[in-house]
Amino acid sequence: MAYDKFNVLTSTVVPLPAENVDTDQIIPARFLKATEREGFGDNLFRDWRYDVEGNPKKDFVLNDSTYNGKILLAGKNFGSGSSREHAVWALYDYGFRCVVSSFFADIFKNNCLNIGVLPVTISPEFAEVLFEAVESDPKTEIEVDIDKQTITLLSSGQSESFDINAYKKQNMKNGFDDIDYLLNIKSDITEFAKSR
Repeated sequence: MAYDKFNVLTSTVVPLPAENVDTDQIIPARFLKATEREGFGDNLFRDWRYDVEGNPKKDFVLNDSTYNGKILLAGKNFGSGSSREHAVWALYDYGFRCVVSSFFADIFKNNCLNIGVLPVTISPEFAEVLFEAVESDPKTEIEVDIDKQTITLLSSGQSESFDINAYKKQNMKNGFDDIDYLLNIKSDITEFAKSR
């Protein structure tokens, strides 16, 4: 199993309302030298989290103990720019299992699904509802149900549906990447090859 299985996630939320966040802001290029997937979380939003001396910036949300959780609530157009999968590795390594936004860059969204971070696209109106709820009460919880394909604000019951490719949905539920999926059906592939 490559990643955590994803079925129902209930969590508090880290709000990041900035729009047009690109992958270089998520993980700056100077931190892409590693080939292992561990350790990228330390440099997630590095230039926003730390000053040039490496001191945490108190006004950045990841440095604010008021907010925590496995869900990142992002502004519109999250993950634009280069196709680096390291951006999703950084989110996963930091502890996020779901990113919610009203719009994702396509390559970033696919990288999320390949790496075990569920990208949930919601309407701009529902995004505003969620941001307001979290601002009013940082302990607000959101439930993301991959079977039902719903995201729910538990305090009010407001909910929206989201789309996900059926193949990627099954992989997320099993904690598989594409290689895990193929290994899981290795005997079927072998039998199919023998019949040809």
